[in-house]
Amino acid sequence: MHMDDEAVTTSEALAALIKAKRLEDGLTQDEVAGFLGLGRRFVVELEQGKPTVRLSKVLEVLQGLGLEVVVRSRGEDAS
Repeated sequence: MHMDDEAVTTSEALAALIKAKRLEDGLTQDEVAGFLGLGRRFVVELEQGKPTVRLSKVLEVLQGLGLEVVVRSRGEDAS
């Protein structure tokens, strides 16, 4: 599975994307938490779509997994 541009509009959708990338990379939740200096509980809650997780930590996880956030107006091409 290769990660392409994905429109994410809910915490659950972001959670699924993060989990899919972690699994694609062959990493456990413990490994992700360890190399990012986060608790496993945070990674679990993030992957469950908990809407109250800290945004700064979410961005750390995304960066650690080689993902990024791009914000643009709806309907714009990814050019």
